[in-house]
Amino acid sequence: MTVIRGHDVGEAARRLKAGQLVAFPTETVYGLGANALDEMAIQAVFEVKGRPSNHPVIVHVADARAVAAWARAVSTAAKKLMHAFWPGPLTLVLPKHPQVSPSITAGQDTVAIRCPAHPKAQQLLQAFAHITNKNAGVIAPSANRFGQVSPTTSDHVYAEFSKQKTHEIYLLEGASAQVGIESTILDLSQPKAMPRILRPGHIQPKEIAKVLGLKEDEVRFAFSEQRVAQAQDKTQFIPRVSASLKAHYAPSTPLKLFRRAQLNKMLDQAKGQRIAVVGCGPLNIENQVQHCEWLPAEPKTYATRLYETLRRLDEIGFDALWFEQPAQTNAWTAVNDRLLRAAAAF
Repeated sequence: MTVIRGHDVGEAARRLKAGQLVAFPTETVYGLGANALDEMAIQAVFEVKGRPSNHPVIVHVADARAVAAWARAVSTAAKKLMHAFWPGPLTLVLPKHPQVSPSITAGQDTVAIRCPAHPKAQQLLQAFAHITNKNAGVIAPSANRFGQVSPTTSDHVYAEFSKQKTHEIYLLEGASAQVGIESTILDLSQPKAMPRILRPGHIQPKEIAKVLGLKEDEVRFAFSEQRVAQAQDKTQFIPRVSASLKAHYAPSTPLKLFRRAQLNKMLDQAKGQRIAVVGCGPLNIENQVQHCEWLPAEPKTYATRLYETLRRLDEIGFDALWFEQPAQTNAWTAVNDRLLRAAAAF
């Protein structure tokens, strides 16, 4: 058995200390964890996921006091944000400490750090710190094969890895992820620069700006710059942060985004195909399509259910999945980002 399911936090912490892999719940998605000071364990995570070596991963810590062991400098802005949002779904990119493995940062001079809020994640990180040292860190990219839909339940993780044969994984069972999409990643690595959002998530620019005493438009989204850089030079492109490829979070079933005004025309053109349509709010087309459902037209609730919906529909075997594209507003930026990347794979 390559995936062992259990509820024992102490056992999970001991396995991390021994260089083994532990999948565990966070409030965003389930992560595939390894001791951030164990190079062989770090490499095992990349191997199991099939993750390219030039993709950095996030170091997870039990509390803000541990950050000084992983970051060379911790600014006043970083401290304010940790106080406001940790534990929680905010990752900070800071200048890296010399002890941080280049495998974690993809050879870059910055490191991404966060403190998750899920009770099981907190218990695990605290237990691990207790049996190693108070500044312990755990890398934990999403517990799925690289580029696939992130897992929000332990069943998702088991389905993803139960057939892999290279490394044993202890799956620490816990409640489903309540945020449902990956954390907001904020770049604070340049002391004199304004904070930049490298990956949108649950924490919004206006919330960050309020804590830092800035105007909302001073906290800008920078993830589009990464897409441009990737398009200009695919061979030399090195992601600044996790999940910044144009195509990501993708189901195996082709996924297409649509506007509500386009739907009837699209349905006429797709007659004879097995299509699953997912609306942003009710659509009332149940009799015109093989499968129809809708997600709430409220961004945080939608995000909580997005990956579960993608995974469930992907398993059925439709010819295509059609998702209505939500509004183009800041509140929907994180959801739209995930949908655009999922659709970009096709």
